[in-house]
Amino acid sequence: MATRKRKTTAKSTVVKRRKPTRRRTAKNVSVGAATAKYVIPSILSVFLLIGIGYLGVMGYQSATRSDFFRLENVYVTGNDRTGVEDIRRVVFAEAESTGVWNADYASMKQKIEKFPFVRTASVSASLPSGIKVVLEERVPIAVVRTAAGDFLVDSEGAFLAKAGAGENAFPFYMKGWDDAKTEKAHTENLARLKMFKKVFDELKQFGIENSVAAADLSNLRVPVVSVKDGERPIAVTLARDNIGKGLKTALDAISGKESKVRSIDAAGVSPVIQFLEF
Repeated sequence: MATRKRKTTAKSTVVKRRKPTRRRTAKNVSVGAATAKYVIPSILSVFLLIGIGYLGVMGYQSATRSDFFRLENVYVTGNDRTGVEDIRRVVFAEAESTGVWNADYASMKQKIEKFPFVRTASVSASLPSGIKVVLEERVPIAVVRTAAGDFLVDSEGAFLAKAGAGENAFPFYMKGWDDAKTEKAHTENLARLKMFKKVFDELKQFGIENSVAAADLSNLRVPVVSVKDGERPIAVTLARDNIGKGLKTALDAISGKESKVRSIDAAGVSPVIQFLEF
């Protein structure tokens, strides 16, 4: 009887491969340590600087608002017609609550330059408790009579203020101002101001400026002045290139008989007198 041979099968074993794991090498460890060594202190330094800056700002604000910088004095120079108290009111209104250090100097300058006689103003701190204001004022060169009254006017034709009754700087006023708002009128008015100054200077040179009540410069080529004679002024026509001497000659010609004279034409070589008719 034949015997059966058993088949033997070899068992196959499946070996699973393990995923390779990264091993922390000495190099990786050293890089991480170096990063921690520099980054963390840097972050701490940033926060520290922020804290110091915040404390510095708070300390600065506290110091500048202290009584040490409280406004106590206002120093004004360059003013002739602008009142010191008016300037002081503006400065204290702007800086009394903020103190000298934190005051808004641009705002003060802008408000001060709105005063009629102020051309420019320089405003600066005078530490610790003062503010200095330096003015450049507009200078009136004439009193101009208009329908609205008599006004002080500067060389640029700016109306500065109403002329008071006791305006001693100008013994007589100008007539003939053109109120039209045109370039032509403005140009002619500037020429009238120059002529007025010429009339005033020449009459002052001869010492006769107080004899005149008004200068009519409606016609720039033929200036006419009104000589005072009680309530009735005498019109005197002058040559524009011989104003002072011409008026002096005319006054000498009518001396003692002013009450009989209507007008004088002194634009020529000799004055021509027109007498009143009785």
